[in-house]
Amino acid sequence: MTPAIRTVLGILAIAGVLMVTEALRADVVAWLVAMALALTGVIGPDDAFSGFARSAVITVLAVFILSQGLQRTGVARRVGRALQGLAGDRPGLLLLLTMLAGAGFSLVMNNIAAAAVLLPATTEAARRAGVSPSKLLLPLAFGTILGGTATLLSTSNIVVSSVLADRGLAPFGLLEFAPVGLPLVAVGVLYMLLVGRRILVASSPSDEVDRIQRLRQELTEVYALEERLAEVRVSFRSALAGQSIAASRIGERLGLSVLAVHGEGGRVTMAPPPEQVLRPGDTLLVAGKPDRVRKLAGLGAEVLDAPSWNDDLSDGQVALLEVVVAPRSHAAGRTLKELHFREKYGLSVVALWRGGRSYRTDVGDIRLQFGDALLIHGARTRVAVLQGDPDFLVLGGPGIPLRTQKGWVAVLITVLTLAAAASGLLPVAVAMMVGALCMVLTGCLAMDEAYRSVEWRAVFLLAGMLPVGIALDRSGASDWLGQVLVQTLAGAQPLVLVAVLFLLGTALTQVVSGQVAAVILAPVAVAAARQTGAEPRSVAMATAIGCSMAFLTPTAHPVNVLVMALGGYRMRDFLRVGLPLTLLLFLTLLLVLPAVRMV
Repeated sequence: MTPAIRTVLGILAIAGVLMVTEALRADVVAWLVAMALALTGVIGPDDAFSGFARSAVITVLAVFILSQGLQRTGVARRVGRALQGLAGDRPGLLLLLTMLAGAGFSLVMNNIAAAAVLLPATTEAARRAGVSPSKLLLPLAFGTILGGTATLLSTSNIVVSSVLADRGLAPFGLLEFAPVGLPLVAVGVLYMLLVGRRILVASSPSDEVDRIQRLRQELTEVYALEERLAEVRVSFRSALAGQSIAASRIGERLGLSVLAVHGEGGRVTMAPPPEQVLRPGDTLLVAGKPDRVRKLAGLGAEVLDAPSWNDDLSDGQVALLEVVVAPRSHAAGRTLKELHFREKYGLSVVALWRGGRSYRTDVGDIRLQFGDALLIHGARTRVAVLQGDPDFLVLGGPGIPLRTQKGWVAVLITVLTLAAAASGLLPVAVAMMVGALCMVLTGCLAMDEAYRSVEWRAVFLLAGMLPVGIALDRSGASDWLGQVLVQTLAGAQPLVLVAVLFLLGTALTQVVSGQVAAVILAPVAVAAARQTGAEPRSVAMATAIGCSMAFLTPTAHPVNVLVMALGGYRMRDFLRVGLPLTLLLFLTLLLVLPAVRMV
């Protein structure tokens, strides 16, 4: 082992620890790696920044924009709801169509976008059919991930294809993964239909919301609000009298939410606006910890012994509904106070659901995470404002206004783009970027919407990690690791090499992203294949597919995070359902790959 090899492997080991422990964000770690490789002289300065010029990065970026074009023109939602509607009240057929829709969309869309588009349609269809959404949301996530194995357009496949091109081998074509990936999709769907759905959890926050549509007061039970509801009467001597709700700073100082005001003449104001003035004799319905409520007594308010509130928390003008922090949301990492959520939308967040539990006090101070479910209370007229913000997914509402008149244009652009890429008329990256530009030029997307649609963290992560492949080659680390792998296998058949690299990719994907695993393993796979006489492109394909096996942990793929809160899933649910699926797909790959490709 040369000093250069030790340097590269040492930097990668430190990066792995930082990513696994989440001491730093993955995209930050990626660029620390690129800079460390440049500073140690393993790669040159131009190589460190070469990721931005790579076709893999351009392809990923363009796929985000194309996906958004299909979403904003209503094509994806229309097709998804049509498929869900075909199932009627048959749970098995509903699960089958959900997974097929997820897999189908992920063939031409980014996996996260495909899942986000289908999520509202899936929850609505589940409620209409009387099925727990938790029985469908994990299959939806797994379906989108499986669909990504059958096309070049998943990130790990794009990365491995780029590595092949860098080593003088032909990159993968758009549909080259299909003969191997489609059987994996079929096996995965059958497993979930026959076995997986029987071992899924049967209830979730979203499941309870079904009953809320018929008896809305039950939503207080879902988020455990009833134990945090209290009534407070404003007396003549109270410091609250004559102040607006905003000026009283009840929420800011005490972390309480004012859900309703019972005023003079029995008039009830649901979801009162911040500017509403509190008057002597008003009774407030507030949500929060009892000890925080009791502090209102210090302001001269009378805390009633037992809440006598019998009205529903929602009516024809007031909504009580769930909202999810969307993929690529700018709200992630920020608090509701920092977002000025109440002032911007005129809605109150009365509870947050994360990791199987609800948070009801000081919700405004909790930093939001992708996939958090929020319980929103406020005027229905204000919900439309929230629905127009791509940072949030509103469940049970009509969603963002769509440019449905442009739907046929978006479909035509997508079809021509894929045809140009599949036929070889244009390089894949060029075809995809031309398609993305056409989405903007034809008005399917505004340019600002195109920028917002891109998951820039993923782009920078990929651009920062791609120089690792150069470093592995230039230092000789990939050949050394390939040699170690070959010696360990001791002259085993090429199929054994395929199996080992698939399992290594699967294991790495559970702790770092699939694209990072692909960047690390692809050069090793090509080197090991050349040393054993195996077909490098087949070994690389198996490695790429292994890096897509994100079924064992919720953090292995953003799609899993998206459905985790709404499905009420725990870590053990992914392992219980995902482990048999992963083993089944592993065996399927070992049977299918030699049958359709030379190994």
